[in-house]
Amino acid sequence: MAAAGLLGGSQIASAAGLSVHPGPFNASEPLTPREDVTHYNNFYEFGLDKADPARLSGGFQPRPWTLTIDGAVARPLTLDVDTLIAGGALESRVYRMRCVEAWSMVIPWDGVPLADILRKAEPQGSAKYVAFQSVVRPDQMPGQRGGLGSLDWPYVEGLRLDEAMNPLSFLALGLYGDLLPNQNGAPLRLVTPWKYGFKGIKSITRITLVSEMPPTTWNRMASNEYGFYANVNPEVDHPRWSQASERIIGSGGFFGETRKPTQMFNGYGAQVAQLYAGMDLRKFY
Repeated sequence: MAAAGLLGGSQIASAAGLSVHPGPFNASEPLTPREDVTHYNNFYEFGLDKADPARLSGGFQPRPWTLTIDGAVARPLTLDVDTLIAGGALESRVYRMRCVEAWSMVIPWDGVPLADILRKAEPQGSAKYVAFQSVVRPDQMPGQRGGLGSLDWPYVEGLRLDEAMNPLSFLALGLYGDLLPNQNGAPLRLVTPWKYGFKGIKSITRITLVSEMPPTTWNRMASNEYGFYANVNPEVDHPRWSQASERIIGSGGFFGETRKPTQMFNGYGAQVAQLYAGMDLRKFY
């Protein structure tokens, strides 16, 4: 087991901002206001309402934190999150984010390419998928204490290995140049901008490379509504609403928030369409 060196989490967490360099991806649309990005969230570990994560996550402790990478790899790793932050390799990327609930944001993330992290562990030939697991802390995450609408914890997600290695796939450790807030998935979350937002698993503790398609939380909860691939597709409606257009969060004016047509793969088809060549995207939704 290889382990990265440790740094004091309090030292990193007290920093005024992150040291980042511009990444290869940007967006032409206006950024979503920071207040909306940090106060309109789906993070069921803290509650069902969009305001619950910001309201109820103050007691969550995202440091110290390690990320384990194991499974079908030649070099299993345990990485300290603050070491990643202090390593000087953080990129800033502006991505569109499309929620399966038909609303969208444009968010400036800071983090590292997922492929860079996976290469450190040296995936073996048997690795075909990447499974992600989030933290379980019911003492700090009230949504994990059961009750109406509670999910089966821990939250789990997955990608095909070629999806995970795509240059767009990103592990976010910050946004707007600062450390990732608790309500946005501190200390690190997955960002795959061509997929619906629920693929963006938060507060990740483990990444495991496997040979078979791993289970995912929402697919287990409602397989007829949430598929494994979760690619943004305006031609495949959710069983309960249309996906043809989206509400732009933060665009409110006299007539309320505006809507726009949804783009296939959320506008990232040039980067990812080849991953699904020959697939029936209505079947593999």
